[in-house]
Amino acid sequence: MATKLAAVLRLELFTLKNRSVFPQPIWSQSSWSSQFCARALSGLLLAIVTLTLTSCSQNLYKFPQFTFANRPIPPSLLANRVMVGVTANGTSTGSLAILDGNRDIRSNIQNTIKSFAISGFSGGYPDQIFNFPEQITGYVLSDSDGSLTKINYGTEASTGAVGTFVAKATSIGISESFARIVAGLQNQSEIEVLDNATGSTFFLQLPNVQNIAINQGGTVILATVRNSNLLYRILKLNINAPFPPGYIDCQPLNLPVYCVVPVPGNYDRPTTAYFSVDGTTAYVLNCGPECGGATASVSALQQGLLTIDVIPTSTPYPSPVTATIPVPGGATTAVSDGTTLYVAGQQLLPDGLFAGNLSTIALASNSVTGKYSISDGNHSKILFADDNTLWIGSQFCATGERAKLGQNYNCLTRFDLGAKVASIIPNVTPGSPTATVPFPNTDNNPYYYGSLTGLCWVQNLHKVYTAYGGQVHAFMTADGSEINNSNITVQGTALDVAYMDAITNAAN
Repeated sequence: MATKLAAVLRLELFTLKNRSVFPQPIWSQSSWSSQFCARALSGLLLAIVTLTLTSCSQNLYKFPQFTFANRPIPPSLLANRVMVGVTANGTSTGSLAILDGNRDIRSNIQNTIKSFAISGFSGGYPDQIFNFPEQITGYVLSDSDGSLTKINYGTEASTGAVGTFVAKATSIGISESFARIVAGLQNQSEIEVLDNATGSTFFLQLPNVQNIAINQGGTVILATVRNSNLLYRILKLNINAPFPPGYIDCQPLNLPVYCVVPVPGNYDRPTTAYFSVDGTTAYVLNCGPECGGATASVSALQQGLLTIDVIPTSTPYPSPVTATIPVPGGATTAVSDGTTLYVAGQQLLPDGLFAGNLSTIALASNSVTGKYSISDGNHSKILFADDNTLWIGSQFCATGERAKLGQNYNCLTRFDLGAKVASIIPNVTPGSPTATVPFPNTDNNPYYYGSLTGLCWVQNLHKVYTAYGGQVHAFMTADGSEINNSNITVQGTALDVAYMDAITNAAN
């Protein structure tokens, strides 16, 4: 830059000096010197400003020589990308927007590019993003047509649909190995298995199948059934192996490959499962009263007895349950730091309404060590974030105990893991003329954003991004304050969010 500056300055001085060969007005020597100095100074300032702006524009999105994990530099040149599933009309028109999660803008800094998006994506209602930043890959399920699309984070483009399932009634399980994709087709009472190793698809009959839970390695696949206390698992047979005793269904019938078998245990409306960090335990979340059952609890199961290659040879099957932990606060979603299991759910109160709670379970003793009041609603989102915080999201929060009591009934909770204090975000007081939501959605409701359907942790930037009431809202993890979202809102309805450049897959 110094060399360029010196060259421009020399050119400016040469030009000024040689202007004297042309007829000029008669100036005094002092006048000419003053004019010369003024022109030289102006040229110098112009050169500095020009070169500075040029240099800055070239380095606005400068990447290091060696990117993290050798990840490719994306076409957008954004290093902290948040992907947002957006629908324009709820059915046929959808998109995947890309936001700058570092600067909290949807355009580039120069504002020459007004927005960024994943190219080639056509799903109408992209409401579920399966985020695998470690593999530079994402999968997006569109609820309107049941299509599952693969996204290449390096090229910021869709690579096409990997499968099409049942619209509006599909639960998907995808492992980090991508060895197989498993879908619960609720309306068809079937489990669909896409075996990526063989390129084959298998359909297993399971009446009223509801949710699919799969571990990171894809070796344990569990299925729950609507309005029941039953739990099932999928197993894969060896070539020419006989049908396992007590199976529910095996396919194909002539040479079976995959089968569904029951998992013995005393469950109470099991809804999903969380798999331990060390890979030894599957924690089945028994929804209990929130789902029409009797008692909410967590059942700890040995993963080793549940893998797809463990084939039963006789009945009754041995139970893999090692402990059942009652959770009075409810249990619909969970996450663990290795020593404590954090479980969110709702408790049925005497007035017939539900109240949201976060329960802590010490894994060493399998005992509940604390219960904390959080947002009401159906809790489905939970993750750790910066500043020693835990964030929980839920849906349909305005019909619970908090709304009845005139308390803040929004759907996002920030939990301080050190102080053990829960805060409903944003911090509003229903009915107050001043304590209102800072950035209302298009419905202009001053006290309630709506259901939270997307949550991601923008790692090391002390932020979480959300799809909150149909729009993008971002919050600081240090204190829960909201970032002005005027430059990150999307055209349409925001359904889900994912941090594409996360260090680990745990950011979503």
